[in-house]
Amino acid sequence: MPRTLFLLLAALPLAAQSAAPEAWAVATFESLGLYYNQAAPSASCTVRYRAAGAREWRQGYPLVYDAREHQYRGSLVGLKPDTAYEITLDAGAHQATVEARTMSEEFPVGRTTLLPGGVTDRTVYVREAGSESAWHLVTPAPGTRFVSDVFNLSDYNIVVEADYVILRGLDLRNAGIHGVLIRRGVQHVVVEDCHITGWGRMGGARSWGVVTGQDSGVYAEEGAGRLVIQRNLIEYPRSGANDWESGHPDGPQGISLINSRGGNVIRYNTIRSTEDHGFNDGIGGASNFSFQGSPCCDSDIYGNEISNCWDDAIESEGANRNVRIWSNYIHHTFVHIATAATSMGPIYIFRNVFGESRISHQDHTGGYMIKTGMNYIEINGEKVSTGLGYRFIFHNTALQPNGALDVFSGHELHHAVTRNNIFYARGQTYPKDSGEPGNDFRNDLTGGYLGGGFVQSMFLPDGERQWFLAPTVKKIQWGRVESERNGKRVAITDPVVDAPNPAIDKGVRLPGFNDEFTGAAPDIGAYETGLPPLRFGREAAPGFTRAPWERY
Repeated sequence: MPRTLFLLLAALPLAAQSAAPEAWAVATFESLGLYYNQAAPSASCTVRYRAAGAREWRQGYPLVYDAREHQYRGSLVGLKPDTAYEITLDAGAHQATVEARTMSEEFPVGRTTLLPGGVTDRTVYVREAGSESAWHLVTPAPGTRFVSDVFNLSDYNIVVEADYVILRGLDLRNAGIHGVLIRRGVQHVVVEDCHITGWGRMGGARSWGVVTGQDSGVYAEEGAGRLVIQRNLIEYPRSGANDWESGHPDGPQGISLINSRGGNVIRYNTIRSTEDHGFNDGIGGASNFSFQGSPCCDSDIYGNEISNCWDDAIESEGANRNVRIWSNYIHHTFVHIATAATSMGPIYIFRNVFGESRISHQDHTGGYMIKTGMNYIEINGEKVSTGLGYRFIFHNTALQPNGALDVFSGHELHHAVTRNNIFYARGQTYPKDSGEPGNDFRNDLTGGYLGGGFVQSMFLPDGERQWFLAPTVKKIQWGRVESERNGKRVAITDPVVDAPNPAIDKGVRLPGFNDEFTGAAPDIGAYETGLPPLRFGREAAPGFTRAPWERY
């Protein structure tokens, strides 16, 4: 068995491994990762799906074939939680049906540990496991506020050493290393509605001799997985990462997953700080050039608001097998989303908003929207590429001025597909080697010359981070234009004029990703005219209510 196939199987649920089905799905709340084993590829593998019992079938985005694993892979997105779906896969002469149910957002509680109100300076260890039908809930006693303030005298606020645990509504301060530590191999942990602040050792550049990076608000050791990290406020670590003027940034992170087992959902968190206490990565982990990594596989990252990072706001690197990243607002970072490497794929990056980018405190030139790259690792004496997975990049909006300089980093890139993105950038839009195997860059709105104010005119003014498209935009009508004003003939060189917005109704159809468009065709960019706005951060979560640390 090829080593990469072994790694893929090792990350599957045990039921899927033992049954060894031809086709199967792996669920999160709003997505399904699809897998279809076939000895050889056909011209395509199309997808149809419907909620169980519904009359109408919908078309999903086609799966892609991985010749290394003899397998089609891809994802369905935008699904409803706790809903059964019927799926048909059609690969020419071969067809398969799959039945799957998305995850429920309700976790049945068995045992509850009530933490007393007030302040403690002792680390809390959670060692009693729950089960799939009876989770172990750890939460403040009703009507109280539980505060763990270990004053940098203990390494952690909370240590989770058991499966099926929920941490809810906790106020965690001043951990010496990590706010929440999830031990090696632990599965099924929920961290929700918590406030984590002031953690970590003093940081700085590795070139200064500092070797203690990645102290995190939430840190999951190797092999942990099936984590749900949602609606948390993770802010203001004790120290801060260095910027690029003193070498590769190193320092605190909001959330870190180390060679995860996958199946993670990180959603509706607010991860923020000041520039002097900035993060290395907002969401990240290790190992980057691997067939595992963070978040590894069958994982979703969405609805987060992430800022003040000196390297990557979201670092999704490693296998990236059926990883979906969407509807995040990313601001004050160097790289918006890092994908080096994507050894397995596919990864889907869609409907994110990319704000300001900068290199250092003093240099605001800007970095990259999407980091790419690969290398070779040795497995059983054979050099294996970590750069052959697919990247699908759809309907993202890059803001200017002060946005990223380039769309992609200058690294080697294979199997990247872009559609319907607003990619105005002052630097380079696509890599120089755009014809590398599998790359397909089409139907993006690109440009950069005289970009800042002209790009801003594309959007309706709004103070709520809603970038709906304006009906018209400002543009330069190049050349000498003669007209009559007040009875006199005048000539204007290169006048600024109003023109129809080139993003409205100019997108191409992407089954499963822009089905609900209004108008003649989908709009280009993250926002669709006539649909509700995107919402970011913990307060944007559906049904959001204030946590105990805010109410008591």
